[in-house]
Amino acid sequence: MTDAPLHIDLKAILRKRGGGAARVPAFVVGWLERLVHQRELNEVLSTAWPREGWEFAEAAAEYYDLKIITEGMERLPEGGRFIFASNHPLGGLDGISLIAVLGKRYGNENFRFLVNDMLMNVEPLRNVFLPINKYGSQGRAAAKAINDTYASDAQMAIFPAGLVSRLQKGEIKDLQWQKAFVAKAIEFDRTIVPVHFLAYNSRRFYKIAQWRKKLGIKFNLEQILLPGEMSKSRGKTFRIVFGDPIAPSDLSKLGKTPGAIAEAIKERVYSLS
Repeated sequence: MTDAPLHIDLKAILRKRGGGAARVPAFVVGWLERLVHQRELNEVLSTAWPREGWEFAEAAAEYYDLKIITEGMERLPEGGRFIFASNHPLGGLDGISLIAVLGKRYGNENFRFLVNDMLMNVEPLRNVFLPINKYGSQGRAAAKAINDTYASDAQMAIFPAGLVSRLQKGEIKDLQWQKAFVAKAIEFDRTIVPVHFLAYNSRRFYKIAQWRKKLGIKFNLEQILLPGEMSKSRGKTFRIVFGDPIAPSDLSKLGKTPGAIAEAIKERVYSLS
């Protein structure tokens, strides 16, 4: 826990990473601060501080005046060891909403969300985040922590796509789901719960993603727009549908390989409309 409210300072970040923010013109720094909605993000942090875990997530959802509707939670038996596998439509408020719902149900100490290790910088959520790091000694430590959590009784959640949903053939949908969560469910005898998070980013976000791909630009430009997408979601209603749990013994009925099973579960998620 920090002794003072957290604060995002893009100028300081540029100074640290770029060898001096003085090299970046002031008008560019100002434009970037507006683009990432720095003032608004700092308002969220100061409003939700000093809460942590699901309480921080709930306060952030309240800041954005979100209405979160859940369906199907009665399908979750007591005492199960679950992997909640959800589509990833938003890139911010979907994770916040799931932490608010599932963290509150199971408690911060019994809930972990698998995330990119960069998100560990969001200090109020460190106690529910489980970082994925693939490199060096940190990668080995992260892999051990992940396996230890899969072996524990803590409930787990994951966005198997990793990346935010994109517009594909006229339909907004996740890209390919990674298979690791299926292999871990089999290895550690965990039940998978399909989760459909019904929400969308703006058309601008999807169009920029399409043009970036057409132009062959590898850098994920649209990722910079995600804080702005959070702002555009103010006052919206999100619907989270929990499907029937899939026991590890039933996974083989969905496909012959973990990759095929992952895609079958993804299709099941999108059937939960």
